[in-house]
Amino acid sequence: MTVTTTWYLVLAAVLFSTGSVGLLVRRNPLVMVMCVELMLNAVNLTFVSVGTHLGDLGGQLAVFFVLVVAAAEVVVGLALIVAIMRRRPGATADDLSLLGG
Repeated sequence: MTVTTTWYLVLAAVLFSTGSVGLLVRRNPLVMVMCVELMLNAVNLTFVSVGTHLGDLGGQLAVFFVLVVAAAEVVVGLALIVAIMRRRPGATADDLSLLGG
């Protein structure tokens, strides 16, 4: 049995679906950030698998930029979430809208 591009695309679809359901269902901000990261990794897997299938390096180049954006999002997002969770330990995503002022 050989693993083809279709297997990678199905895996990416499952990962993206899991991340989107987790983002919509869960109210914990930390879990929501992890779901967004799962969705970004699913997109990365899609870029790499399609790029490899087509024999093009553009997919890997796009993954590099997605990883840079994801790293910046994690740094800023986690800093904000940790600061909010220290002030209000039971904060949910619904409570975060109240902090906007």
